[in-house]
This record gives sequence, C-alpha cells and structure tokens, in this order.
Amino acid sequence: MASQLGFYINQSRCSGCNACFMACKDKNELDDDRNYRRVWESKSGGFYEQEGEGLTHNVIAAWLSMSCNHCDKPACVDYCPTGAMRKNPKDGIVFADISVCKGVQVCIVKCPYGAPQFNQSTWKISKCDMCADLREKGEEPACVAACPLGNIEYGPIEELRKKYGNLAQVTGLPDPSITKPNLVITPQK
Repeated sequence: MASQLGFYINQSRCSGCNACFMACKDKNELDDDRNYRRVWESKSGGFYEQEGEGLTHNVIAAWLSMSCNHCDKPACVDYCPTGAMRKNPKDGIVFADISVCKGVQVCIVKCPYGAPQFNQSTWKISKCDMCADLREKGEEPACVAACPLGNIEYGPIEELRKKYGNLAQVTGLPDPSITKPNLVITPQK
C-alpha cells in the first residue's frame, strides 16, 4: 500500500454547524435516510446549588464530526458475506463495490461507527469513500472543504499522527483496538 489515508478531527473547535454533514449529503446526493458523515452531540453535567454561593454548573456540550474511519481492521470488510466491502490497496480507503453487493447488511451491523448505509432505492450498501472522485482531480473531500473552521483534515494517517498525536477515541466512540481506525482526534477540553 502506498499510504493509508485517514481523517483528523478537531473536536475542541467544532461548533456543530453541520456544514460538513450537508456538504457530504449534497455532493453524494444522499436521501434523508443515508448519512456518510454525521455530527454527534454529546452533553453532560447539570446545575446544582453550592452552599453559600448560589447556583453553579458543570455543563459540557461537544460535537464530533464522524464518517467512515477506513480502519486497518474493518469489520465491515471482514464480515461481508459477498465480498462487496473492500479496502483499496493503494490508499487504504474502504469502499462498497455495488456490482457485488446483495444488500445483506451484515456490514451495517458489524461496523462500530455506523459507516455503511443502506440505499432503499437500489437495495445496495453505500458509504464514504473519502470523495475518491474529488481526490482524483486533486481536490479535497467535500467535508474537509466545507468546514468553515478548518476542523477536518485528511491525508496520510502517519503524517496526521505526527502532527496531532494518536488519540482516536473520545466519549461515545468504541475502543479503537476493535478495528484500528485511521482517525486522529483533538478532544473537547
């Protein structure tokens, strides 16, 4: 493999604007039931009364933009009974070969990140391919280009890890040892 591609997500600066989500939906002409990229909201904490000081809080709200992580050990590929889910040997991108897909949907059940999506009109699986068509023309994936704060980057995962570290898990995500995602996250502080 030439160089495994991956994503960097700066959760600490994400405003939850959903520009990445909408750019992905528009570029891929996705119906309401399919989302290759999602923006997850997590919130915790609450308000409480502190003796002698009145009302205070420990409220935290954070957003995380997430799509396929093009894992080193992709469960969707490992469990696909038809061989439709594949990993490109050139760049490590996990993709669905719809000419082979029978719509069995085991990949949906097995992916801990919810990346494969079922297309009701074709009865086939579809998913993020990191905008292979745009990358082929030297352009960025739609989600990367659309983020107004520059919180999403893509590139060779080793370069992203050298630049940003190795963290690939925050609250709400599965243990990265399961599939070894090609993802780096700067978490919410």
